[in-house]
Amino acid sequence: MAEAYRNLTAVGALPLATTDNLNFGNPEKPEIMGQLVGAIKGIGEACRALDFPIVSGNVSLYNETDGKGILPTPTIGGVGLIADLDDLIAGLPADGDLALVIGATRGHLEQSALAWEAFRIESGDAPHVDLDAERAHGEFLRANRGHLASATDLSDGGLALAAFEMAEAAGLGVTLDSADIAQLFGEDQARYLVACRPDAARALTDAAEAAGVPIVTVGRFGGDTVTLGGDSAPLADLSDLYRTAFATAIQGDMPDHA
Repeated sequence: MAEAYRNLTAVGALPLATTDNLNFGNPEKPEIMGQLVGAIKGIGEACRALDFPIVSGNVSLYNETDGKGILPTPTIGGVGLIADLDDLIAGLPADGDLALVIGATRGHLEQSALAWEAFRIESGDAPHVDLDAERAHGEFLRANRGHLASATDLSDGGLALAAFEMAEAAGLGVTLDSADIAQLFGEDQARYLVACRPDAARALTDAAEAAGVPIVTVGRFGGDTVTLGGDSAPLADLSDLYRTAFATAIQGDMPDHA
């Protein structure tokens, strides 16, 4: 729910409503019914806190193989409104833009993309979701969209992946000042990465301070390399890896005779 809210906010839309698809195992088993009830309670709490109601949905139950239920898989789709095209946040960062993060970074690495993809570690709890912070930070971003050249929410892969994707789409390099792994790849919620011209960044920082919203400058866009702390690589090499990774993974899963 929180990520759907951020996805809409990041393009300048006012989140209006959601639809859900609740996929679970056999609800006649107490532990499965507990999963279903917990998911519904969590979704309901988010609906009320974010003013983001469920207006439709469906349910798929009894999903099992050899008596073992699937992992609980509630799925959320959201819709929002951009009343005026001038409110759309659809630009790309430009050379010299500063990179700022709206929201607090604590460096939550449990259940993160980095932990799984790099180390095959799947342990710990998901990052905490503060629904009040989600709403406050989303409202702040929409109210100050005029300062932004580009925006994206932070989710899987944290700051490092979001900054790379934003830069790669613009054909630019990016430099992130921190070398701390948790700061770069932590998946704390209620956060956005935005790109601004330096003067707009100052205005945005002043507005955030007045609103009590955490904000910090984390780097800058430009050049033709991607730099994380003291480590750098050519944008072209990383872009090629990024653009071909899916095909490479699929080909790697095919039998030799395929």
